[in-house]
Amino acid sequence: MNTVGLTGGIGSGKSTVARLFGELGVHWVDADDVAREVVEPGTPALAEIAQHFGEEILTPEGALDRAQLRGIVFEKPEERVWLEGLLHPIIRGELVRQLNCPRPLSPYPSPAGGEGGDYELPYVLLVSPLLLETDQNELVDRIIVIDVPKTVQLERTMARDTNSREQVERIIAAQMSREDRLARADEVVNNDRPLDDVTRQVRELHERLLVDFG
Repeated sequence: MNTVGLTGGIGSGKSTVARLFGELGVHWVDADDVAREVVEPGTPALAEIAQHFGEEILTPEGALDRAQLRGIVFEKPEERVWLEGLLHPIIRGELVRQLNCPRPLSPYPSPAGGEGGDYELPYVLLVSPLLLETDQNELVDRIIVIDVPKTVQLERTMARDTNSREQVERIIAAQMSREDRLARADEVVNNDRPLDDVTRQVRELHERLLVDFG
């Protein structure tokens, strides 16, 4: 089974594009979802985080205070290194497990013909903002980059989250540059266009991947 990596900077619309692939029957796993799952209350990772940062890093309900943790790691790079050293191996292991879970058969007609519902697509999708910054890229056979201008990243992220413009700019600066990300891309989806156009790009890319991996 081939794995296609889907990545992009904050606010680039990775989840939107992933859902478009999902509508075509593609099994996808989101590293952000997995990153949340591995630090849920009761997990060993959350216990280590609370021991390292103190119980005040938890909400009154015992969950991780993500906003507070995000502020700490972006203000103190050494704490970010510690956190990544703890979580990245755990996240990678869970990604591998979920990518290899049994997948539903595609509801769409096979590229070779037929009525659909009787074949398994030849690739799965790994959606990750840190695909290129971590060893997660070793898990994939092809890299798709979702690309938008920095101004779009800022507008979308500030509208979605409660972060200030300054904090969003720090997050963007801490990520791989747009130029370096595009240099690593096998395929690019331009996501600063109307949804209909993005949907067209995804469908065309999906068809090429079926041919390449079929």
